[in-house]
Amino acid sequence: MASSIKNQQDILAKLNINELNPMQKEAVTVIEKATNTILLSPTGTGKTLAFLLPLLKTLDPNNSNIQALVLVPSRELAIQIEQVARNMGSGFKINAVYGGRPIAKDKAELKHSPAILIGTPGRVADHFSSERFDKDSIKTIVLDEFDKSLEVGFEYEMRGIINQIPNLNKRILTSATQGVEIPDFVGLDKPEIINYLQQKKASKLEIKTVVSPKEDKTQTLVDLLFHIGNKPGIIFCNFKDSIAKVSDILKKNKISHTCFSGGMEQRDRERSLIKFRNGTSQLLVATDLAARGIDIPELKFIIHYELPRAIEEFTHRNGRTARVNAEGVAYVLQSEKEFLPEFIKKTEGIDISKKAVWKPQFWTTLFISGGRKDKISKGDIAGLFFKQGNLNKDQLGVIELKQDCAFISVPLTIAQDLAEKLNNSRLKKKRVRIYVV
Repeated sequence: MASSIKNQQDILAKLNINELNPMQKEAVTVIEKATNTILLSPTGTGKTLAFLLPLLKTLDPNNSNIQALVLVPSRELAIQIEQVARNMGSGFKINAVYGGRPIAKDKAELKHSPAILIGTPGRVADHFSSERFDKDSIKTIVLDEFDKSLEVGFEYEMRGIINQIPNLNKRILTSATQGVEIPDFVGLDKPEIINYLQQKKASKLEIKTVVSPKEDKTQTLVDLLFHIGNKPGIIFCNFKDSIAKVSDILKKNKISHTCFSGGMEQRDRERSLIKFRNGTSQLLVATDLAARGIDIPELKFIIHYELPRAIEEFTHRNGRTARVNAEGVAYVLQSEKEFLPEFIKKTEGIDISKKAVWKPQFWTTLFISGGRKDKISKGDIAGLFFKQGNLNKDQLGVIELKQDCAFISVPLTIAQDLAEKLNNSRLKKKRVRIYVV
């Protein structure tokens, strides 16, 4: 194990990162030395890497038990951190556990304890109560997006988990929100605070108000989307029912989209994000679950279809666009009778009568029933589609490789023929099923 552990420069090279940003540099230095750290930085600034790099240095390659625990408020964040950690190629075993997937999968992965365990509080608490692993070696705990965990009511489970770790000597808390009260059970004594939240002021976010003449804002939403044109963005709703209503009107207007909310099955949530990332869907219709803690690229715009209920929601939603120095627009959709909350400064209503050129959907997604555990690589999948599928480079979209499956975006016009042609092909030693998602 020890010989395969890479230093920081090797890890950054593997991730195609030339150098850390100022927040990450400071965080790595402080976290290495401090017993307790609070890291405050906006969404999308790289907090995951900022705590994983110093965390790896605390691990003992000769210890076969769990040494660090990362608690997160959502399944998507658990998956995202696991992916980043594995991509670092550290040589340590890393696993994520979370609700919404079979407990049998967790048990199989935990037969050999990972050095870092990532998980949602509920699922981690289940494993703790079932005594599935030794807790004595856990020296470090990370509470990522800690304010969100308190908000969604995980405090009881988190208290139980922390109270069961006897030898905890390092705590790292991260958040994109300031001023959250940290309960005593965390044991955060005299923490070092790294605060980069004020840096967000440098972003070039425009906030534009769009007034709907009717109380039902769906038609105004459609008009706005045709005004914006083909760009990736998120439409934020407050309720699952609103998502269904918006989805129906988008379907009627043949506007490609996927939905994302806490009420969906985990598999469907993951597939929505995959299709959004690879361009199959240009729009994500979502609750505030999508405001942070999910892995999606930089967006040109977001739409507040329903007005946020608190300034934190408004800030986190807006944080999905105009990150760092990029430009972006947050559209606030308001009916004539609606009053804007105080935290949304009144802006001029914009004219959306001019329509942008709207191109039809180009990409769609294929499912492949083989993944990392079958020793299949992205190169193997690309090779299959180039050689047997006769695709050219422009027709090969994004490939996402999971443990037991993979997804690839291909042109919609040839997807069904490709799936039929390549279904039951052999990748490495496995014969795989391939079909349109």
